[in-house]
Amino acid sequence: MTDLKRTGLYDLHVELGAKMVPFAGYEMPVQYPLGVLKEHLHTRAAAGLFDVSHMGQVLVPLDQIDALEALVPVSVAGLKPGRQRYAFFTNDAGGILDDLMITHLGDTLMLVVNAACKDADIAHLQAHLSGVQPLPDRSLLALQGPQAEEALASLLPGVAKLEFMGVDRFQWDGADLVISRSGYTGEDGYEISVPTVRVDELARALLAHPAVEAIGLGARDSLRLESGLCLYGHDIDTTTSPVEAGLSWAIQKIRRKGGAREGGFPGAARILAELENGPARLRRGLKPEGRAPMREGVEIFAGPEGGAPIGTVTSGGFGPSIEGPMAMAYLPADLPVGATVYGEVRGKRLPATIVPMPFNPHSYKR
Repeated sequence: MTDLKRTGLYDLHVELGAKMVPFAGYEMPVQYPLGVLKEHLHTRAAAGLFDVSHMGQVLVPLDQIDALEALVPVSVAGLKPGRQRYAFFTNDAGGILDDLMITHLGDTLMLVVNAACKDADIAHLQAHLSGVQPLPDRSLLALQGPQAEEALASLLPGVAKLEFMGVDRFQWDGADLVISRSGYTGEDGYEISVPTVRVDELARALLAHPAVEAIGLGARDSLRLESGLCLYGHDIDTTTSPVEAGLSWAIQKIRRKGGAREGGFPGAARILAELENGPARLRRGLKPEGRAPMREGVEIFAGPEGGAPIGTVTSGGFGPSIEGPMAMAYLPADLPVGATVYGEVRGKRLPATIVPMPFNPHSYKR
């Protein structure tokens, strides 16, 4: 077995009775004694605390803002201080190398990248930018749910003033924190960058609030899937374009055809053409009939028998909040919402309806 890394909260996870599993090179908690279903519902009803310290945090100097913008299809130069923006690194074929968050802290840019892509992303940045500074000594917590503001404000009253996708620096008992009002559950909440030497202390202080429970990767996955959000390496990868993935909303007009800073990023020819003319396939939401989930890898067909597959499920499972199965798949773009397709589960073709996403409404603080 390869040596797995541990986050600064490993001992706390074990103390809380977490079931630990390998994930992106780390030993991570997949669930606690509460169980995935109750952890999911608790996050939707109150507040869940997630250890996302396996993700990569990187500082980029402000004078590199144009060089960074040349690696992504989004407007980085237009990002105002105290704001955060969702972005993706693209390759020359228009595929996605990783999705990430870019934050403007006023005097520097801060990036958060996915754990599995962290080393490649940092190498990619260092090959094109100067002054790139990884932050291996910082951890990341996500506090998500309708009572997240109340719980975090009990320690740091100033966080209540943050708007969705707003970010600021805070001091907690001598520790330098960077806090954004964002997350990947569809709920209101925060992501908190904290020095690793203080993360255990901060996590325990948050868990002492009656609304907060520790939540594992299992519920994190069902929460993001109900919210129609992509997981890198599953719903998006080096073969999927942002337009196919339904992420066109993240590409500002200024980077599109006719915009003042049109193109100039890897894969621009394909991505700009798909924005103009539409892609051949799209990431779509599926609601299978009955209770049986259609999981990743299930092939989708146009009819109940015969024919070649028209797509494959990229993420699928049971949605505790919607009390039924849900899935995402890339399907021909001309198939309308409401159309019936068929997923082959254990040799049987089961019907599923194409539906809009998210499956569960977002509750961001606007």
